[in-house]
Amino acid sequence: MKINVINGPNLNLLGSREPDKYGKMSFEVYFDLLKNRFPDIEFNYYQSNIEGELINELHNSINSFNGIIFNAGGYTHTSVALHDAVSAIKIPVIEVHITNIFAREEFRHTSLISGVCAGTVSGFGMDSYRLAVEALLEIQKNKTDE
Repeated sequence: MKINVINGPNLNLLGSREPDKYGKMSFEVYFDLLKNRFPDIEFNYYQSNIEGELINELHNSINSFNGIIFNAGGYTHTSVALHDAVSAIKIPVIEVHITNIFAREEFRHTSLISGVCAGTVSGFGMDSYRLAVEALLEIQKNKTDE
């Protein structure tokens, strides 16, 4: 199993950005913990603050990965282009948010990518990524059982 974890804008600042909301751990530290928890999975990590680069990474994942974990950050609520990119690929994408976007500002309550993702995990802190891995494993298991 190969999973690409893609993080969008400002997520490179995890650990120092609003630690009351996002925690004090950097994503790189958490990513090492995630890889150790799932040693049989080959993980890749990509982060960009640039919408077009995120689209390119989604497209580049098509033939290389079994699934994608995607935290589009603020673009979740604004990007039709990311919606279209996720819609165009046939591997499962799990949308992830560290905070519960529905308990925050009203503009965060709408996700333009949720409808084209296999599922959404929101509000469990960094553990949202682990839950997304487990969802992708279940999706993969169900495919092999068919």
